[in-house]
Amino acid sequence: MGIGFLLGSCGVFQKEKEGLDLPLLTFLSLTLNNSAYQWNLPTGFPTPKVPVENPMSQAKADLGRFLFYDKRLSGNDSMSCSSCHLQELAFSDGKTFPSGITGDIHPRNSQQLVNVAYAPRLTWANPLQRSLEAQSRVPLFGESPIELGLTNDSYLSKLQNDSRYPALFRTAFPNDANPVSEQNLRFALASFQRTLISGNSRADQAIYQKKSSALNASELRGLSFFNGETAECFHCHGGFNFTDTVLHNQTVFEEVFYHNNGTRTKAFLDAQPIAKQGLKEITGQDSDQGKFKAPSLRNVGVTFPYMHDGSIMCDDATNPNKPSGVAQGATKESCARNALIKIIEQYSRGGNGHPNVDVTLIRPFSITDQEKQDLVNFLMTLTDEEFLKNSNFSNPFRNER
Repeated sequence: MGIGFLLGSCGVFQKEKEGLDLPLLTFLSLTLNNSAYQWNLPTGFPTPKVPVENPMSQAKADLGRFLFYDKRLSGNDSMSCSSCHLQELAFSDGKTFPSGITGDIHPRNSQQLVNVAYAPRLTWANPLQRSLEAQSRVPLFGESPIELGLTNDSYLSKLQNDSRYPALFRTAFPNDANPVSEQNLRFALASFQRTLISGNSRADQAIYQKKSSALNASELRGLSFFNGETAECFHCHGGFNFTDTVLHNQTVFEEVFYHNNGTRTKAFLDAQPIAKQGLKEITGQDSDQGKFKAPSLRNVGVTFPYMHDGSIMCDDATNPNKPSGVAQGATKESCARNALIKIIEQYSRGGNGHPNVDVTLIRPFSITDQEKQDLVNFLMTLTDEEFLKNSNFSNPFRNER
């Protein structure tokens, strides 16, 4: 298993008339608008890498926040990006599989967007998706499955005719003659998503902020087990972001890993559509069947159901969304703990027998009941309650609609 630690254009034209150099002014404008962006990163976090064509600015992030929550970015005004990425669930959605505006079911579980600024590849198993700017085309315009279901540029007219957006776009893209565009929309969405940085969990407080009282004895034992060679969790979920695939300004070599962790058997995957078979969908190689990117374990206490196919979920009696769970006072925490035990037990038996499993990492190991509880206790300390309630990331329309 794996979990590791360590962890406006008008002004430019006016200046040109006065005899100043336009390229120089453009450069200065971009510098002032983007390069001075303040990340305010948590202790121990490196600075994310950002595409040169879309430098960060607060104005872009502010615009992107509105767009992220705006249902007018769907074909029938019924869904937004936030419909499948809820802040209180670390920008996951709590479902086995999400569905789009037409009811089409997505083949994979909605990933959380926490710390997506550090992801060199996006989605569960597509090495071709390298940037947030490009990836957003899939939910916005994709046809198989249909997600937000945009089919023409009428959504741009809606934004242009809104009382708020023209000014927001002009501020975010001051050098564009026509700032309300499809590209700028995607650039703003990407900028907002890069601000979704979580790094103040109790585990962070203990590891990076050196607060000796942040973790209790059981949680500390769980941390030690997590980083030990018995279960080897840290090999796939190591580093400050608790995953083995990251990119930032200190990255020397860009490394991207996909793993078959034994969640599904070969017989099961053989019977599934290619869209459910992992990296094989892209490469066509049988050896890539069942391989997916190891997700970050940050906020794992609220991102159930787990795995790429949402196949590991808590029992109904511990699920606050089920009648039996309600009757027994179930909570998000009880659900997470129950489901995490199932994951640990799956790993401890070496997965479910797929031949592509990396046997050097996914192999049976012995674990006591106390060690299971300690490990779960540690995993629950990865929840960043401050992040889940941070108003900077919340729905800006909540008091309007």
